[in-house]
Amino acid sequence: MKEVHIYQMLPTVRTGDAVSNDAVAFEMTLRKMGYETMIYALNIGAGIPSSVARSVEQELPQFNPDDILLYHLSTGSILNFRYMEYNCRKVLVYHNITPPQFFARFDPAAAAFCQRGLKEAAYMGPYTELALADSKFNADELKSFGYTCPVDVLPILIPFEDYEKTPTRKIMDQKGQKTTFLFTGRVAPNKKQEDLILSFYYYKKYYNQNSRLVLAGSFDEASLYGRELQAYRKSLGLSGEDVIFTGHIRFADILAWYRTADAFLCLSEHEGFCVPLVEAMYFHLPIIAYDSTAVGETLGGGGFLLPDKDPVLVAGVMDRVIRDSRLRDTLVQKGQERLKDFDRKKITEQFTGIIDGLTKGRASAEA
Repeated sequence: MKEVHIYQMLPTVRTGDAVSNDAVAFEMTLRKMGYETMIYALNIGAGIPSSVARSVEQELPQFNPDDILLYHLSTGSILNFRYMEYNCRKVLVYHNITPPQFFARFDPAAAAFCQRGLKEAAYMGPYTELALADSKFNADELKSFGYTCPVDVLPILIPFEDYEKTPTRKIMDQKGQKTTFLFTGRVAPNKKQEDLILSFYYYKKYYNQNSRLVLAGSFDEASLYGRELQAYRKSLGLSGEDVIFTGHIRFADILAWYRTADAFLCLSEHEGFCVPLVEAMYFHLPIIAYDSTAVGETLGGGGFLLPDKDPVLVAGVMDRVIRDSRLRDTLVQKGQERLKDFDRKKITEQFTGIIDGLTKGRASAEA
């Protein structure tokens, strides 16, 4: 083991979460590099072994000044303040914080938490030796907060090998029965599931009755946003079989929906990276996405990028992508070309170079 210890910290570690997956991928790489390392979190989800993550409150070691802490920032947390107090070298890994206005009407507490997170992110700048952002959009946001340290863009490490696991047969058996549009991600106001529903309504009404929209991701039906979405769906005359809210599902189910879908549709208005776009590329799905925040950057020409999301326009694009095999094949091909930029080996090598630079006393010079 090397003398310098490198630790990671984040508020919550749980399965199926992009930030958690990134931290776990970092940990695997650091271990291979010969560093003593561990992930520490306030909340550790079910199924996460102690060999991967441990409690901040009960098991956090005493840092030495030469130790390096990689802190994953994506929300407001008491850990954001503790970060500034630790006596070690600090690297901020920024995954973006959702602007509070998306939650203001639906969940004032969540809005306040996001507002707090944005303020805390700005406070953390002077204590940070190096910042890593998973998109240029996020890097630019850190700079807008006043960060003067080097800020590097390091895309999320995505465990593509996991996507070859066995999908759920029951869902796979539905393939081809209906034209299926898919969006994956938690049901949240910034994801704009209502826009997906309305665009699908026009598609089903004017183009294809034998179709469905699958919204795969955690869904709190009792929340105000959840209740409004269900009421909206019903007001449009769409059934639960037309618009499927899967709720939190097993990973095998998610794999099956990706393999069953005919196209991926994203009309989100705020994404710091948007891992599902890359996942859709991996599964050879044509992608239709609204050009917002980091979406266009992540898509990188690998799909049909919409400058406007008028639902009638979106429905027309959905129909064109489904009917025009040449266009569909082109979109899939472009997605495969873009997918190469997220190759795990390539990003791992970039991460390894960053760590080598840090341990040799050189923070990245890329700003």
